[in-house]
Amino acid sequence: MNVSRIALAGGIAASTVLILAGTASAHVSVQPQGEAAKGGYATVNFKIPNERDNASTTKVEVNFPTDHPLASVMPQAVPGWDIEVTKSKLAKPLEMHGQKINEAVSKVTWTAKGDKDERGIRPGDFQQFPLSIGQLPEDADQLVFKAIQTYDNKEVVRWIEEQKDGAAEPESPAPVLKLTAATADEHSAAAGATAKAADKQTTAASDESSSDTTARVLGIVGIVIGAAGVTFGILAGRRRTA
Repeated sequence: MNVSRIALAGGIAASTVLILAGTASAHVSVQPQGEAAKGGYATVNFKIPNERDNASTTKVEVNFPTDHPLASVMPQAVPGWDIEVTKSKLAKPLEMHGQKINEAVSKVTWTAKGDKDERGIRPGDFQQFPLSIGQLPEDADQLVFKAIQTYDNKEVVRWIEEQKDGAAEPESPAPVLKLTAATADEHSAAAGATAKAADKQTTAASDESSSDTTARVLGIVGIVIGAAGVTFGILAGRRRTA
């Protein structure tokens, strides 16, 4: 009897742990496809799980960091969802590819479309929303995106709490994108591209200089031949006269 009670209690405890672990891991998150290197561009996926048993997620709003604005944000089409990209004017313009950028994306919103009973992220499911973003900052180790998840029963979950050093994970943490250092290969590729461009310019200048020199030589030869022809003509005329 005691053995059965102990086994039953152990089973309940294990089930509780599994349920809590599943709930804790079912957060809105963002992960790169490959790496998100500082100073570069990346494709990232926002993963949105449905944590409710009796409602579907019908709207997802992701807010972009204002301390490190991103000028280039391109969403990938997601079947069954409308996408809206919102831009805001920057207090301090960004420098990008030699041009000044006065506005950046501040928010991307996905809204489910279709029949009420079939649309959105249903209970037990999740959905990924891909974005191409850049240029990533070089002076930050991570980017924090605050997300808002809306269910069809009007419930709103705000994933906006930032993780504090040494503190326990918040109940509704904001998605965090970890940035990696730019690799040596990327630096080498950039340096190689610059070197190739310089070589092309040098070769073009050399070719142009060679062409100029050849033209000058041919011009001088032409003048000498012309002068010789004139001299020969004069001498020939004198001989006929004599």
